Amino acid sequence: MKLSPQDLDICCGHLKDETAQAASVSQPISTPIHQTSLFSFDRFEDLSHGLANEFTTPVYSRGRNPSMTSVEQKLAALEQGEACKLFASGMGAISAAISALVSQGDHILFVNQVYGPTIQLATQLARFGVTFTCVTSGNLNEAEQAIQPNTKLIWFESPGTMTFTQLDIRALVAIAQARGILTGIDNTWATPLLQKPITMGVDIVAHSLTKYIGGHSDVVAGALITREALLKDIFFKTFLLNGAAIGPMDAYLIERGLRTLPVRLAQHEANGLAVAQFLQEQNTVETVFHPALQQDASVPEEQLQGYTGLFSFSLKQNEYATVAAVLNALKHFRMGVSWGGFESLAISPQRPDNAEALKHAGLPQGLIRLSVGLESADTLINDLSQALSHAK
Repeated sequence: MKLSPQDLDICCGHLKDETAQAASVSQPISTPIHQTSLFSFDRFEDLSHGLANEFTTPVYSRGRNPSMTSVEQKLAALEQGEACKLFASGMGAISAAISALVSQGDHILFVNQVYGPTIQLATQLARFGVTFTCVTSGNLNEAEQAIQPNTKLIWFESPGTMTFTQLDIRALVAIAQARGILTGIDNTWATPLLQKPITMGVDIVAHSLTKYIGGHSDVVAGALITREALLKDIFFKTFLLNGAAIGPMDAYLIERGLRTLPVRLAQHEANGLAVAQFLQEQNTVETVFHPALQQDASVPEEQLQGYTGLFSFSLKQNEYATVAAVLNALKHFRMGVSWGGFESLAISPQRPDNAEALKHAGLPQGLIRLSVGLESADTLINDLSQALSHAK
């Protein structure tokens, strides 16, 4: 894992507060929580000015609250983007971005394995005349061929959901830019510490802050980072009107998570690699889907600066009963949705009757996803070892 000194300083330190009084001799170490729903003004003229400039001025906490500002500045700096907006969830952020950027008659192209609810959102947008295509293979030639004259947005993940295939981000951006198409990426897996898509030309970066950045499985939040003008457009078109605003306490918890993100990621990476290498040696395992173990020569090595603890593997005995038996035998891994917290989790997309749906989504049967937490790697390996005995 290669982390820059600048990123470490941003996560753990304070960015310059332009509003702080120069004469102040003391500052709080933790950002204050502004637990308020609205802000008052001494003069009506000031309130009128604030309402006309709600993108930057706290007026009502559905729009802006100072508790958000510190986190937004840090995430924008980490991603090397111009501006950031926090949301009440990752899907709140993704929904706001996509809904603001497409209109009736537009087409969205999804490339690589993309978070399921994002595709469900696109299905709902079809009711309003927005169409979409999924190229789940991540093959850029196939993606280029899937572009339509009305394609407005290319949305992708790298590494992708569930099978963690990487894309050549710069190459995909070049394809989009040559046609005047906006690009957006869900960068939740990598976090800004391991991958900076904006430096590769991507227009919009989304995060579910619930995952690694929050890191403690006690807060749900999301973020968008992009150009200030584009974010301002999203702010007024969808953010204010959809009401997916984060609360002051949740913003505080996200900033707390940022302070320990570098050290947590290092442990997630080490544990994840140890568990993935163990699984690769098991005769009950068909394939391990971990970016470190499925290198693609077409993807630049420097694109990803390290790994996290989220990956998957498939069983050779891939029927539903075997998947269920392995998961039910786990004693330390817990079963649950989400990922990126301190705890280790396991889940599978397999159901008794969804073989065709898995095939259509490009997912193998017998797939189990692991979110490797901060516990001892030996404990996790021993747990998997005994659970895999049920797959023989």
